[in-house]
Amino acid sequence: MAVVAVVVLATLGTSGCSYNTFVSQEESIKTQWAQVENQLQRRNDLIPNLVETTKGIADQEKAVFTAIAEARAKLAGARTPEDTMAAANQQSSALARLLVVSENYPQLRSNETFNRLMDELSGTENRIAVERMRYNEKVQEYNTARRQFPSNVTASMFGFKEHALFTAPPDAQKVPKVNFGGSK
Repeated sequence: MAVVAVVVLATLGTSGCSYNTFVSQEESIKTQWAQVENQLQRRNDLIPNLVETTKGIADQEKAVFTAIAEARAKLAGARTPEDTMAAANQQSSALARLLVVSENYPQLRSNETFNRLMDELSGTENRIAVERMRYNEKVQEYNTARRQFPSNVTASMFGFKEHALFTAPPDAQKVPKVNFGGSK
């Protein structure tokens, strides 16, 4: 009986520390998610300029620009991290197709404004990738602590739930294709 009491007291003693750790980690996750959203917004702000600049040069690629605009709208309407992740992944896919288009049109690449905007967009994509990685690191740290003993007891008692990692969609592994024949 005394052993059980010691174990219960030790668990309760460490659970207070675990609780505070979980609270801190959840706040870190929220802050890091805000950084991801900040970079996604930066990209969202750049896209209209990029689209308007390239529209005049590559009118024949309306499908790519439509996909970018639709993805941008979905990102703006996303309400949950999962919706935001899906919309951001769709936007990344559409932007990858735009890069393929730019490789096929030398006049598009030679446009100075387009090049400046593409550099900005490339830098933003890199920033997004870094922020996604940092977000995933915070989530992994939290989820790992949440599953380890004795903090898993605290997590269970206080309802600390697992957070989702930011993952790429399966089609991100495919090479983007541009079809100039008009049919898919």
